[in-house]
Amino acid sequence: MVDKIIATPAALELVAFLQTKYGPELMFHQSGGCCDNSAANCFLPGEITMGAGDVYLGDVGGCPFYMGRAQYETWKHTQLILDVIEGHGGSFSLEGPEGKAFHTRSRVFTDEELQTLGISRPSADALPACPLK
Repeated sequence: MVDKIIATPAALELVAFLQTKYGPELMFHQSGGCCDNSAANCFLPGEITMGAGDVYLGDVGGCPFYMGRAQYETWKHTQLILDVIEGHGGSFSLEGPEGKAFHTRSRVFTDEELQTLGISRPSADALPACPLK
């Protein structure tokens, strides 16, 4: 099995802290860059509604992680790596008051991983200009 989303120990520790503070049912959505730049935002149930335009990538610390379908089409050849940085991130995400921000990194899947996922390797001109920040 190939995970589309994984998390660093620091990210898992922050997720566990937020679950203790807010409850176990949290969720993530990778922002497409509107108000919170390109950030992974953590929400309470009901704060954001997922629909047909969102793709479920997997769970992080037991919390579902989604990305908008159009953005996923650009990044589907990469594994997202949820990490944490010091400082205030997006104002919509639950970790903001803690002085930390979730930060998404990525790595390109290997040919074997892409084959397992049933995804074709994109041509060089179809690759994003820069990785997720």
